[in-house]
Amino acid sequence: MKTVLVTGANKGIGFGIAKHLGNNGWKVIVGARNQERAENAINKLRSMGIDVPGWVNIELADLASIENAAKEINEKYSDLSLLVNNAGIPGDMSVDSQHTEISVIRETLDVNFIGTFALTKALIPLLSKNGGRIVNVTVPSEISPYWHPLAYVTSKAAQNAMMGVMAIEFQQQDIPVEIFSVHPGPTTTDLNGNMSLPGFHDIETVGLKMAELINDGQNHQGEFIELYPIVEE
Repeated sequence: MKTVLVTGANKGIGFGIAKHLGNNGWKVIVGARNQERAENAINKLRSMGIDVPGWVNIELADLASIENAAKEINEKYSDLSLLVNNAGIPGDMSVDSQHTEISVIRETLDVNFIGTFALTKALIPLLSKNGGRIVNVTVPSEISPYWHPLAYVTSKAAQNAMMGVMAIEFQQQDIPVEIFSVHPGPTTTDLNGNMSLPGFHDIETVGLKMAELINDGQNHQGEFIELYPIVEE
C-alpha cells in the first residue's frame, strides 16, 4: 500500500486530497497542528473506509516541531512515498502591498516557504529511499491582475523556486525523487474566507482532480500544473 503525508489534511483542500487519495488505495497520514481537528478529520476519513494510521503534529512556523515530526515519520512510517505540501497561511489578503505589514510578510514566509522547505528537506532521504514524490499546492509566480495578495503570492513564488531548483538537482544528482507543483485554481476554502465567485470550485472537485493527477502514472518532474487557471470571468 502506498503511504502519503498530507500537511493541513484536517480541512480544506488538504482534506479533499487526503479523502480522494485514500479512496484510491493510499494510506493517509494526517499532518496537522491541532490534535482535536486532526482527530476529527481522521474519524471522518476512517468512516469513509480510508486507511489512516494516525496523525503527525507539524507546526510549520516552528523548526523544532518540524524536526520532531520528521523523526516520528521516519520511525513510524518508513514506507512514506509521497509528501503533499498543502498547509499554509493566507497572510493579510485584505490590504494592498503598500499597506502590508513587514511582520505579516515574515510570518507568511516562515510558514509557507521556510517551514515547507524545512519539512521537505528533512524528508528527502526517506522519500529517496522509497523512490517517492513531493507535490506542492501553490499558485503561479506570475502576478494575476485579478488576485495578488502580496504576502501569500510572495511566499508561494519562493516555494515554486524551491520546486524548480530541487527538480533540476534531483535530475543532475540522480536522486530518485520527483517534485512538482500544482495550482488548484480559485477554490472556496477557509483560507480565503470561503469566498465563492464565478469560476471558483469546491474542495470536493479540487481534491478529486488532484488525486487523479497524482495517480496518472506520468512523470511530472519540475512541472507547474494548473488545474483551474485564474481567468477573468
